[in-house]
Amino acid sequence: MFEYRIESDSEISTTETLNSSQSSMSSESCSSFSPLSFEGLDFSSLQSEDISLKKPHRSSDSAYEEIKSLQHRRKTALNLKDFKVIRRIGKGDIGTVYLCRLKGESDSEKGLGLFAMKVVDKKALYMKKKIERAEMEKRILKMLDHPFLPTLYAQFDVSQFSCIVMEYCCGGDLHSLRHRQPFKRFSLTSARFYAAEVLVALEYLHMLGIIYRDLKPENVLVRSDGHIMLSDFDLSLCSSAIPAVHSPSPISSPSSPSSPPNIPAPSPTPSCLPTLFRSKKVQTLKPNPTRLFVAEPVSARSCSFVGTHEYVSPEVASGGSHGNAVDWWAFGVFLYELIYGQTPFFGDTNEFTLRNIVKKPLNFPTASPGGQLEGYARDLISGLLVKDPESRLGSKRGAADIKTHPFFRRINFALVRSYRPPEIPGLKKTTSFGKSGRSHVTTSFDYF
Repeated sequence: MFEYRIESDSEISTTETLNSSQSSMSSESCSSFSPLSFEGLDFSSLQSEDISLKKPHRSSDSAYEEIKSLQHRRKTALNLKDFKVIRRIGKGDIGTVYLCRLKGESDSEKGLGLFAMKVVDKKALYMKKKIERAEMEKRILKMLDHPFLPTLYAQFDVSQFSCIVMEYCCGGDLHSLRHRQPFKRFSLTSARFYAAEVLVALEYLHMLGIIYRDLKPENVLVRSDGHIMLSDFDLSLCSSAIPAVHSPSPISSPSSPSSPPNIPAPSPTPSCLPTLFRSKKVQTLKPNPTRLFVAEPVSARSCSFVGTHEYVSPEVASGGSHGNAVDWWAFGVFLYELIYGQTPFFGDTNEFTLRNIVKKPLNFPTASPGGQLEGYARDLISGLLVKDPESRLGSKRGAADIKTHPFFRRINFALVRSYRPPEIPGLKKTTSFGKSGRSHVTTSFDYF
């Protein structure tokens, strides 16, 4: 729910005033915020909580190393006084996010790692009966340990404000990244890459019994290495999931055949990495076709109306109860938007959008797909956007069934984090010229 917008490079002093309106529940733009300020706050009431610091799933992380080093020297939990607030970078429904770094121990020592600090006004949330959402997000963040999900570095309260410090994603979100693409949509291979990483993240959440309930491009952030990170868990539902091993026989809905008509069967799956990086060890990594690991919170139920209008499922839009299948509906809308640059049921008003979700059949921009891969994509989207949640692809066995779809046939999900992303923040695509003299923009995803 946060749009990570950079407003200014000037640092914000912690002696200014933090207005409670910064944590309002409105959807006003970031430009209307008052400056960050902690003047007049009772720092004697500052409370820090010791958390189990989990190492990020990367070979090197300067932010993690700084946090670990400072905690080792202090022997105490970090608090607000340890951080230098740089600027405001976003606002959501329950709080405001600031870019910050650790303060140096001396004038000559400056922190290099950047962090995102989410600040919520507990008094404002309590008055609007949304305090449980902030508590739910903190609870979930403490549970997570995954390469495509946030790392919680610190948690503390000061006066009526509650702060959580997480890793900072400098690449913005997929919504803003999509708008920078030609025709404001991703190529099929790029969309497949981002969808694969989101799918792995959703599978992990469901394994923990967490139904995300707020999947959309704005909540999929891009790290400095180009890989994704899901954000914002205040709308999530915590339940339970029982792990099991199933046979791989597909569960298909009437509107979602396992193989799209008039599309040739896929060739044998090649290795997930380009020839330059292949090794004998990598080449032998093949999925076991006789077993599927399934951990899906199929028994979870809720009657809350939560989510973003364009992404809510028909059962939510109609006011009924819902369960794990809402995430797979949202995943279908998410994939549709990445590929076609718009959501499938958008209406002129929120009311018309909800009506379209419940009653309007799924349509695509053109009558027929432009190729085999788009045909697979349409078949997958059609299976995910089945209005009956019981027949929806993923409702019974979750990601285990979606991973086996032909659209992902060239993806080795166990190694997806080792793929080179379509775009890396700060790096430009290189343009080469062939013998014909025509320019060719090389992308890092050409080997798919």
